[in-house]
Amino acid sequence: MEKLIIEIEQRMVGLLNNFQMEELHKVLMENFHGLIFLGRSNKSYDDKVDYCNLFICAKGVEGCSDKSIKYYKSTIDNMFKILKKPVKHITTEDLRNYLSKYHKNSNCSKVTIDNIRRILSTFFSWLEDENYILKSPVRRIHKIRTGKIVKETYTDEHLEIMRDNCKEIRDLAIIDLLNSTGMRVGELVNLNIEDINFNERQCIVLGKGSKERRVYFDAKTKIHLKNYLKSRIDDNEALFVSLLKPYKRLKISGVEIRLRQLGQKLNISKVFPHKFRRTLATRAIDKGMPIEQVQHLLGHQKIDTTLEYAMVNQNNVKISHRKYIG
Repeated sequence: MEKLIIEIEQRMVGLLNNFQMEELHKVLMENFHGLIFLGRSNKSYDDKVDYCNLFICAKGVEGCSDKSIKYYKSTIDNMFKILKKPVKHITTEDLRNYLSKYHKNSNCSKVTIDNIRRILSTFFSWLEDENYILKSPVRRIHKIRTGKIVKETYTDEHLEIMRDNCKEIRDLAIIDLLNSTGMRVGELVNLNIEDINFNERQCIVLGKGSKERRVYFDAKTKIHLKNYLKSRIDDNEALFVSLLKPYKRLKISGVEIRLRQLGQKLNISKVFPHKFRRTLATRAIDKGMPIEQVQHLLGHQKIDTTLEYAMVNQNNVKISHRKYIG
């Protein structure tokens, strides 16, 4: 009975207003109360269609990365596994309960829950756009409020200490390139030697969504990069390779482990590649670079993402208060 009522209401969503929908629900509940519906032995068309796979295929065509697609699929599959309902029978209440129980049972952060909500919203909105359902049940589930955490950036002193204590010239070049360009670590390890334009002190990286963008590095980085390449005895096309034979292209995990070890040795907390990116954004905004240019430099689609990366220097806020307010 519940499934039948939902299907009827789904069909009437675009024709009735909220008040009329409430009245329709009351009438259906009153008239169907006490009736027995015989189940069908054969599965309906909705049960046979793999809506998750259709959505994943569409995202692949749109150019989503393998990592994003894997996250989409696991999140949606888990939702179906727990709810055990055909997609057209899933309600807003079902999803609210699912998110609430997931948060309670997994003891994860609100940020994680909002990421799940966002993915489910994207999935059901796509189903609505493709006319598989009449209305997304996630529409009435709003963004989950999360506590604002002030994330750390590297101080000038920390950067110089790390530079001075690099035993390998490769590691020094990596730190300088991350610090001066703000590129993602995944973009860094995918660079080839031929991608570097030393005359213009720039290179083109392949960012998220297979989008290319130009990034720039300073004179210090140029010198250290050239010194590193001169020291190489291999013929690998990759810009950064392992220190030992067979000198394979350096992986993301290799960069992360190397930086973490350096931080532990120097007693500097939370040394990891992405922190250089946040440090660059903060430094650029503090020095007056327009936020739109910082957004382009980092390769962000939305300016809100750029603002989240940049931690405004409190001293600058104090100076501006005295200048503009008194």
